[in-house]
Amino acid sequence: MELVIGYIGFIIAAYSVIANDVIQTLGTFISSNFKVKWWWLWLFAISILSITLVYGWYVNDGDVSYGRLSAIPFPEKLEWWYLLAPIALLAITRFGIPVSTTFMILSVFSSGMVIEKMVLKSVYGYAISFVFAVVVYVAISRKFESSLSLDKHDKDKNKHYWLVAQWFSTGFLWSQWLIQDFANIFVFLPRKLSIEQLIISLSCIVLIMAYIFRKRGGRIQEIVNKKSNTKNIRSATFIDLIYGTFLYVFGNLNSIPMSTTWVFIGILAGRELAITYLLNKNKIKYTYIIIAKDLGKVNIGLVVSLVIAFLIQYLK
Repeated sequence: MELVIGYIGFIIAAYSVIANDVIQTLGTFISSNFKVKWWWLWLFAISILSITLVYGWYVNDGDVSYGRLSAIPFPEKLEWWYLLAPIALLAITRFGIPVSTTFMILSVFSSGMVIEKMVLKSVYGYAISFVFAVVVYVAISRKFESSLSLDKHDKDKNKHYWLVAQWFSTGFLWSQWLIQDFANIFVFLPRKLSIEQLIISLSCIVLIMAYIFRKRGGRIQEIVNKKSNTKNIRSATFIDLIYGTFLYVFGNLNSIPMSTTWVFIGILAGRELAITYLLNKNKIKYTYIIIAKDLGKVNIGLVVSLVIAFLIQYLK
């Protein structure tokens, strides 16, 4: 029975985590490549995923979480109530709310001390990524994000170079996100996977990815589509590169899991504020409202995940 619960939890977690977090890593990629057949985007994404997963499994002796689950041991007995977290995340994802999958999934397996460390790292991640994005976009917005600059880019005969750059930046970002979030997906399975478990789990994820790409990201993709210039390949390249670099540096400071959603929302907020302030000041109040709404949505996930965590502790 525990084996069944583990695999059910894994499948639900894999779908809900990837579907909820796809906007962070592949959202701008999907948005700016809307003319490309979905299966080409899918093949690219699953190639990076397969390499990252198999490499992590090989170098970490079966641990595909890259050490992120070292402080979160596998439960002695996996009861049905552990499924409450991924089911709640699945329901929230259907409403298009970008909640933190790290808090929603890992908090039910973690002690109070680990949860506190995850929350602190995520809050710091939001604040630092927000400031980082503001600084970067204050420096580059006039040259790369203005209407005149974008018009020139659209007419540029050599803009295919930016297409190549965007695919590379997306591959880099996607790999860094996977290193952070494999813990959320594989927390229902043993901490060290056998070769059979690796193949089965990878096959499940590949099929889930096909469904998500077929839907072009689903309703939650609207979070990215509403932001300035995200369908422009050059703008998407900068977002992916900045986000990937931040995850590589800040995310790997230690093995404590963190919410990549909070970091992504912080980067988008800092970017939107800088662009609006420099290029369209008359809409600054509207930008504040968007930032507040996005932050409010991720806080919903934090509250719900903590409630579920306490409920499971009570059931134990």
